[in-house]
Amino acid sequence: MKKSYYNIGSIGFVFMLTVVCGNIKAQTKTVTGKITVNNQPLSGVSVSQSGSDQFTVTNIQGNYQLQISGENTVLLFRHPDYLEQRISVGNEAVVDVKLSRKDEKVQGIEEVVVNAGYYKVRDKERTGSIARVGAKDIENQPVTNVLSAAQGRMAGVNITQSGGTPGGGFKVEIRGQNSLRTMASSGIDGNVPLYVVDGVPIGGELNSGIAGTAIPSGNINPLNSISPQDIESLEILKDADATAIYGSRGANGVVLITTKKGSSGKLGLSFNSMYSLSRAQSQLEMMDTQEYLSMRKQAFANNNVTNYPATAYDVNGVWDQNRYTNWRKELIGNLAEGSNTQVSLNGGSETTNFLVSYGHTEQSTVYDKDFRYKTNNISSNISHRSKDRRFVLNISNLFSGQKNNVFNEDLTRVAHTLAPNAPALYTADGGINWQNNTFSNPVASFNADYFNTQVQFMNNFTTEYEIFKNLRIKLNGGITYQTFEEKSLRPNTIFNPAFATGQSSAYSQSSRSEQKRFSYILEPQLNWNRTFGKNSFDVLVGATYQDDSVSLLSMSGTGFESNAFIENIGAAQTKVINDLYTTEYKYAAVFGRLNYQFNKKYILNVTGRRDGSSRFGPGNKFANFGAVGAAWLFSEESFFKAMKWLSFGKLRGSYGTTGSDNIGDYQYLNTYTLSSNSIYNGVTGLIPSRLYNPDFSWEKTTKMEVALELGMFRNRLNITGAWYRNRSSNQLVGYQLPAVTGFTSVNANLNATVQNTGLEFTLNAGVFRNTPLKWETAFNISVPENKLISFPGLEGSTYSNTYVIGRSVNIIKLYNLEGINSQNGQYIFTDYNKDGKISSPEDRQIIEDLTVEYFGGWSNQFSYQNWNLSFLFQFVKQRSRNYNSTMTSPGLLNNLPKEVLNVWSPENLDGLYMPYRSNVNAMHSLFQTSTASVSDASFIRLKNIQLTYKIPVSENSPFRELRVYFQGQNLWTWTKYFGIDPEIGASNFLPPLKTYSLGFQFNL
Repeated sequence: MKKSYYNIGSIGFVFMLTVVCGNIKAQTKTVTGKITVNNQPLSGVSVSQSGSDQFTVTNIQGNYQLQISGENTVLLFRHPDYLEQRISVGNEAVVDVKLSRKDEKVQGIEEVVVNAGYYKVRDKERTGSIARVGAKDIENQPVTNVLSAAQGRMAGVNITQSGGTPGGGFKVEIRGQNSLRTMASSGIDGNVPLYVVDGVPIGGELNSGIAGTAIPSGNINPLNSISPQDIESLEILKDADATAIYGSRGANGVVLITTKKGSSGKLGLSFNSMYSLSRAQSQLEMMDTQEYLSMRKQAFANNNVTNYPATAYDVNGVWDQNRYTNWRKELIGNLAEGSNTQVSLNGGSETTNFLVSYGHTEQSTVYDKDFRYKTNNISSNISHRSKDRRFVLNISNLFSGQKNNVFNEDLTRVAHTLAPNAPALYTADGGINWQNNTFSNPVASFNADYFNTQVQFMNNFTTEYEIFKNLRIKLNGGITYQTFEEKSLRPNTIFNPAFATGQSSAYSQSSRSEQKRFSYILEPQLNWNRTFGKNSFDVLVGATYQDDSVSLLSMSGTGFESNAFIENIGAAQTKVINDLYTTEYKYAAVFGRLNYQFNKKYILNVTGRRDGSSRFGPGNKFANFGAVGAAWLFSEESFFKAMKWLSFGKLRGSYGTTGSDNIGDYQYLNTYTLSSNSIYNGVTGLIPSRLYNPDFSWEKTTKMEVALELGMFRNRLNITGAWYRNRSSNQLVGYQLPAVTGFTSVNANLNATVQNTGLEFTLNAGVFRNTPLKWETAFNISVPENKLISFPGLEGSTYSNTYVIGRSVNIIKLYNLEGINSQNGQYIFTDYNKDGKISSPEDRQIIEDLTVEYFGGWSNQFSYQNWNLSFLFQFVKQRSRNYNSTMTSPGLLNNLPKEVLNVWSPENLDGLYMPYRSNVNAMHSLFQTSTASVSDASFIRLKNIQLTYKIPVSENSPFRELRVYFQGQNLWTWTKYFGIDPEIGASNFLPPLKTYSLGFQFNL
């Protein structure tokens, strides 16, 4: 009987097993399909089942085959260049999919994921203010720095280029100027944002001590070392909710750079090559020879000079008075050539991806000699994820080498001031023409050289592991190593050989500076997220430790036996060590973030950070910063869901504090300097150079924002409007001291408050999306306002001539030019203090605000079949110092713009300029600081244009994509500005260049 029961049980077990297996088999099936883009097959697309480790990759024909199991299966289709698609599979056995490029349609904000620094967030769920520029917009422009590509594209972010010299700097102002500490006032700019590349902070702008005018203001931007072609996205964090997690480093905003990563699938090779031509532009039209000579002769006549002096070579017959040279064309009118070549290799499986890229860039200058700026960039990235998705490892490396051999002096000013009948630059035999010692030849400076060489290595590693479900531990770290070496060589051959300084190498000079920087950062983090019904929590806690050491060596030498030894300062007869020091900066912090969502429509985001900095004295090394942000997705409410035209609606706001320790290292300590003038018994003495003050502490900025985001007509139209207010207090500045103390100032906190408010508006629209001709457009405008709202004791301080409560911190005080006295032909200025003279600060009562009134950009992209056209207009409304503020007194041996022909006379009573004088006019210095020196500097600029043709390729072709393109940069400027260029103002540096480029790209 037992045996029978046993047999019956065995039969039942077999039957049950058969049913179960049959059921499992019934739930397992194979799905096939084809992935296409514009009716062309797409290889390298990762196809996977959601919640499963099963995946496959499309082949060169775009086909895939995947075995799936379960009911209501969701397939994921991923490719780095195209929008991800999620498709539910029912009983279908064939699923064909058409993908769209990330840049081929206006994405709904539900689809966009933005980098917020320590975390990523869907744009739909974002509570902070983050501006973003993607790879497509960056690649569209022939630039060597990504900041050039971002100009005019981001609301609230005002980016200006310091000049057209390759390898120079940029000024990035995110929602206004918060700090009173500027480069001009203290040598350290307190308004520089934090730059972060793949999670690793990098230093601010390098400051050259020996570049002179070779590089505008001596500033070199840190992003010069990163090829724009290697960048996937540029995000800028603006409000408290976005920046408070960075604490003291986020006071002026955060610039996040994310580099490109590898993709799953077939091994892919990309090649991009471009050749460009650039030319300098100027808004000024200078006098020709006859106009110039007429001015000069009038100047001597007005001084009652009938016999021209021996040094008046232009009018006394020594120089040919029938000669005319367009010196702008001669000195800065050459075409600058540029080339860029980029090659990258990427591929991988579903679990491991890699990318290796190499880029080489060369750019010459508009000067006559072959000066060149060269960069070489090698980047690599490897990402690995375990099949169960619990472990993630990402390693990125960026290596760059830059060599910049530029002209030792900027010739832009000389090109605008040299007399139009000045002699030829070269003699018949090709030598430098000194015209019998009557001519200070500007090209003699070509014998001088300025070199800088920069090598930078950046490494980032991020590893993440899921300890338990929904609980992940993460470690982010990285190192940055940078060397920056520069040389300035000024041999005696830059001087006229008829003079002593030009006759012997004993007058040759050589300078050298070398900076080295090593920094490392470690950031352990713990992340927990969980959903309970309608409640979702995302918690992040972490810590930061950063160590940054900088060493500087600066020396100079004068007098060499031969110029062959000029690069060896050890061979100089006189050697001076200018600087030799090492500084170390240590920074530590703990931070946290709590994100709470209820019912997927109410979001609360709380961030906090406690910072510690070595830049403050005992008792002030630590400070707390934090912010709260909230958002209401009102489009999820039933009432608004009934509005079919409304695709998305969000109201968000934030409030919080960030801070700044950007004052330099060791500023609170007593410091001393060796004095070569204080030597006793052969021992060099020390003199104090800074006073001890351990009491100053963190500069703090309180930020507030309210914003409305709308998506309409299935996200064909997306609109964002925002209002913000930032208040910066506890200003870190040099507090002025009486001269009897032996010091001009001591670092301290000034009880002054600077306020920045503003409105920002952004619009993105897909005007035509489902037609053969597609048109996407985007518009942004920012209206900032800067104001000093508090400054106790201002009237009794030395800052009283600089600032006014209730006005912008960017004001200047000017003399009021009333006109010209018809009796003596002199300028008339308003004598406000009635003392009978114009010289005291009390007479400078006219206030001009140089803060930008509004700025923005308008971009468009058209595509038809294989053609694509995109362009961007940048616009700025502002007032600025004009050419009157820097030009020489009319009548001297210097050329001037044609506007100066508007001289006062009894026949021209409305003339702006007083009668010319052949000698230095004391009234001219007052004129340079009067109301005549400031005017409208608004402009509209065709910033960028690109025309691309995608060459059709067959299925059997080895090319996945092949295209040729034309690009233009800074093509046209509409402005009434009286000066060389409205962007750089009255700096007289080489302006940003007009560039045309032609290139081609292919992907295998």
